[in-house]
Amino acid sequence: MNFPVCAGLANPQAVPQLAEGRKPLPIDLLSYAAPLVLILSAAAGFLNPGVRPRIAPRLAEAAALTAMAVAGVATTWLVFHGPGGSGLIGVDGLGLSIRLDAVSAAMLLLVSFIGWVVVRYTATYLDGEARQGAFTGWLCLTLASVLLLVLSGNLVQLVLAWVATSLFLHRLLLFYPERVAAQRGAAKKFVSARLGDLALVGAALLLWRAYGTADIAAILSAARLGDGGGLAVAAAGLLAVAALLKSAQFPMHGWLTEVMEAPTPVSALLHAGVINAGGFLLIRFADVMLLAPGVLAILVMIGGFTALFAGLVMLTQPAVKTSLAWSTVAQMGFMILECGLALFPLALLHIVAHSLYKAHSFLASGGAVDLIAANRRPGPVAIPRGGAVLRAFLLALAIYAVVGVAFGFQHKSPQSIALGAILIFGVAYMLAQGLADAAPRALTRRTVVYAIATSVSYFALQVVAVWLTGGALPAAPSPGPLQWALIVLAVLSFGLVAVVQAMFPLWAYHPAAAGLRVHLSNGFYANAVFDRLLGGWRTPDPISPKEKI
Repeated sequence: MNFPVCAGLANPQAVPQLAEGRKPLPIDLLSYAAPLVLILSAAAGFLNPGVRPRIAPRLAEAAALTAMAVAGVATTWLVFHGPGGSGLIGVDGLGLSIRLDAVSAAMLLLVSFIGWVVVRYTATYLDGEARQGAFTGWLCLTLASVLLLVLSGNLVQLVLAWVATSLFLHRLLLFYPERVAAQRGAAKKFVSARLGDLALVGAALLLWRAYGTADIAAILSAARLGDGGGLAVAAAGLLAVAALLKSAQFPMHGWLTEVMEAPTPVSALLHAGVINAGGFLLIRFADVMLLAPGVLAILVMIGGFTALFAGLVMLTQPAVKTSLAWSTVAQMGFMILECGLALFPLALLHIVAHSLYKAHSFLASGGAVDLIAANRRPGPVAIPRGGAVLRAFLLALAIYAVVGVAFGFQHKSPQSIALGAILIFGVAYMLAQGLADAAPRALTRRTVVYAIATSVSYFALQVVAVWLTGGALPAAPSPGPLQWALIVLAVLSFGLVAVVQAMFPLWAYHPAAAGLRVHLSNGFYANAVFDRLLGGWRTPDPISPKEKI
């Protein structure tokens, strides 16, 4: 059965609902119910901001469930009626408007589900806190802003929702305003966010000048035809800057690893939801980004380096939440790399998978230490030497090649093939443990099965992601000389790091590695530059620490 969600998106200009000024459809009005109920529940929290508010937590959970139900209805409408959008308030792409397609539907489902989980968790986690009601209010406002962001049909709503999300999240980060570390992390995040806001406003103005409209659907349709000229290229550059700042990419990554003083629900909401706004921005304007190959190349370099850098630093962190924060920086870097390679459907899939995994990781972080201790078993350690590592990588590549041929390598873009090779290097790192001399045969068989399952999953999920977003997101273009060079460099770099990790037991405890471990645990002090620019610990918070949340 060919659903319009795929077939109808192949030609966005043929979709009748895209016309500006068209009377709002019932699904448009219903979609706005998701953020509206959250805003109303936030008011209940502010009216009773103290300890154990009677109704605010229950209203917040009911609002989150309502938003999730609305997301399900909207997605069902999309499947049977195809993509569309219309203005609710205002004309000529201004005011409130809906853009419902595969991208917004996926994000709507994801945000509403994560929001419901976090709201439900918060009711128990903050039970008895002095400002539980106010926290619930700011949490609901943050979720409502994210929903308005992913549903945005015009540039005005997109910018306002983007800024509102950051400001409301800032209040959550300062739930304990007396903590100096919370002030410091929130201040650094505030500066990065305002720079990102300026970049997005500049990009919106350039897009409006380039295409003569603020309607996102009209902009994307024109950009897909190659229109826009130099203004569109400049807008793509500013969109990239906004996304890099929002996604905590090197060298402006430090704030994300320092906002750990907030309650755990805030960390889960930030790392599983808000941090993805940068990737969503690039995916939403994918057609515009393709007009600027140089900007995409910069995304590949910054995202790839951030992924490698943060992934190594993560291994040296002693605290669970700090390690998870560095993991988020690395994952966002990998997502930016995917966008730079023009693999936008895979980047969207990455957002969904990472959000679900990271929400669970933060909400379950309290029992992580006990879980590791309970699962620890005495016994010999399998140390992979050079021969085992070489066999592991050759076996992983062979498995990847066989599975790729079965799925049709000839129909895949070079970018997606290279990305799969990078992923299989991570599998080879684990496979080396199974092929080590002291490894039991059960471990060897298990790692081989894991390598096969990973390869099959990558190609299968890629097919599904491309099918679901067909027409909503452009296919990756053929790479030019610069793109080819970056692809080869990325594959070699990730492969080298995977080899180093696979041989970790052989070199990690060498005396010469002790100093390297210290430098890695401090992120090679790159964050110290930002500290110096902001005055270090003396930086005052933009919102007074004395002000209650």
